Amino acid sequence: MVCLYCKGKMVHKTAPFSMDRKGYHISWDAVPAWVCTQCGEAYFESAEVARIQKALDMLDRESVALSGVGESSSSN
Repeated sequence: MVCLYCKGKMVHKTAPFSMDRKGYHISWDAVPAWVCTQCGEAYFESAEVARIQKALDMLDRESVALSGVGESSSSN
């Protein structure tokens, strides 16, 4: 496999992934990926992208629940 960015050799190992999203920061230190031995560019396969998206969707729902958005509150 060849890097689309610099044409270097890609090897299968792990790479970090982080993102700022909807009021929170998420970071994984080691996600399986193809990583360029020359420039370090990482490419994640569709299975890993799907897992990341599923985790982000769950965090989005929990973040909304923690913020109380959509919940009715009463004060007496």
